[in-house]
Amino acid sequence: MTERTLDELGPVDYLVVEFPAGQANFTGEAADELLRLHEAGIIRVMDLLLIVKNEDGSIDANELSDLDELGEFAQLEAQLAETLSEEDVLALAATMRPGSVGAALIYENLWAAPFGAALRHAGGQLVTNGRIPVQAIIAAVEADEAAAAQGA
Repeated sequence: MTERTLDELGPVDYLVVEFPAGQANFTGEAADELLRLHEAGIIRVMDLLLIVKNEDGSIDANELSDLDELGEFAQLEAQLAETLSEEDVLALAATMRPGSVGAALIYENLWAAPFGAALRHAGGQLVTNGRIPVQAIIAAVEADEAAAAQGA
C-alpha cells in the first residue's frame, strides 16, 4: 500500500463463483462487468484466481499472471496484490464441488473507504458485518407480497 494508508483502505471482501461441470457459458459479460466496476472506482480488484477442482478432488489454481491469454484482464494483472496464500486457496477450493471450475475474487470496496475512514476518525469501530444472500431477499419480498395479497 504505497499510495494509500491503511486508514484509507475500504472493506475487503472475497467471493468464489463455481461453474459446475458442463454448465459454464463464458461469454465475457461477467469479465466486462468486473472491469467496469474496477475502472469506475467502485471496487479495486486485489486478487483474481482461477480454480479447477478435478473429479478426484485435486486442485489446479492459476493467478492471472499464469495465463497465456489475459485479454481485457491484462490491465488488471499489473495491479493485483496477490493476497491469497496456498492455505487460502485450498480453503476456498474446498467450497467447490469436484469437476467444477471457479474463480476466487478478492476486492476492496472503494466506495466505502471514505465513509469507513470518517467513522474511524470519529472513534467508531466496526463490531459486525455480513451479507444477506440475494435468495433471502427475494424470499422475503415474495413472502411480504403474498401476505399483502391475503390482506394481512
